[in-house]
Amino acid sequence: MTDLLHRRGWIKGVGASLTGLWLAACDRVNDNPKVQETLLRAEGLNRKLHRALIDRKALAKEFTPADISKDFKANGSISPGDEDYRAHLKEGFANYKLKIDGLVDHPMELTLAEIRALPARTQITRHDCVEGWSSIGKWTGARLGPLLDKVGLKGEARYLVFHCFDSLEETLDGSGQYYESIDLVDGYHPQTILAYQMNGATLPVAHGAPLRLRVERQLGYKHAKYISRIEVVSDFKDMGRGRGGYWEDRGYEWYAGI
Repeated sequence: MTDLLHRRGWIKGVGASLTGLWLAACDRVNDNPKVQETLLRAEGLNRKLHRALIDRKALAKEFTPADISKDFKANGSISPGDEDYRAHLKEGFANYKLKIDGLVDHPMELTLAEIRALPARTQITRHDCVEGWSSIGKWTGARLGPLLDKVGLKGEARYLVFHCFDSLEETLDGSGQYYESIDLVDGYHPQTILAYQMNGATLPVAHGAPLRLRVERQLGYKHAKYISRIEVVSDFKDMGRGRGGYWEDRGYEWYAGI
């Protein structure tokens, strides 16, 4: 079994490396509008097949405290340099408010104290990174479903866009600001939470303080960190480069279900 797991990890690592090479080699091709349209149609077909074959309402596997990883890698941004974030961090997030707007009946701005008072969930789950590694952590946070009910979704609402504090690069089209999106199926999944604790302690900065998304049926890049705003939309074609997320704008699939 150990050898099998090692081989599985090696295969995942090779797959991630090949993915990186493919992305680098195909950047110029992907800039072609016709190629982009074809790729998006293919991704849509893949997403439909995935939904048809897998119950997206099923729970991700949960683990015991003994399974928690001793060293949970902090990936991507580990301490945003954006001015607004540094100011909140200096104040211990005392004046932080999560903004929820867009296609909602009752736009809200919630403090961390108000978020901690919402219906919560604690879960020990495995985080799978597209780079080929996995770690197990314990997360506590506000369940997203009840919060969506609280703000009230309009009939045309389809997606939830998570705007984040961290800018990974400067771009003219604004796509350098980190953002991510999920649909309402994942938004209402019982294991989808806005985490404010990790392993029984306040969420560390390196792992996304003050709030990060946990959407346990998807790969790690969908778990947005440093959330500043949740925008409810009917589509995301006019955001960034129109593909629904920072990494999706750079070639990753929008639906990263596992």
